[in-house]
Amino acid sequence: MDRIHRFAREKLKIHSDKMEQRLDTTSTETAFKPGDAVWLYAPKRTKGKSPKLQNNWEGLYTIIKKINDLVYRIQLSPRSKPKVVHLERLAKYTGHNPPDWFVVEDPPPRTEYSVIRDE
Repeated sequence: MDRIHRFAREKLKIHSDKMEQRLDTTSTETAFKPGDAVWLYAPKRTKGKSPKLQNNWEGLYTIIKKINDLVYRIQLSPRSKPKVVHLERLAKYTGHNPPDWFVVEDPPPRTEYSVIRDE
């Protein structure tokens, strides 16, 4: 019984490694910065229409904040409610007229006193 269990574990490990390698080769590492224009993948099912013919992308959203490596806060307009979405639901906007309402603020210059306060 132990031998069969070890054999099954080895096979699972081999297949898991193959799946991880395949995912790593097909995934694209995209990083957005605040102010970038993006599309949001948000499929909606409308009754009576084929899903193939429906538009699955919403936008044009602006990246407000990078929460961590995979999660971003986006906003459609200055008055709309921000959304928190995963990186896989975002696509970079490559058009000519990105939204210009979001202004990326430069951090204040550091002084010797601000270094002490930050610690």
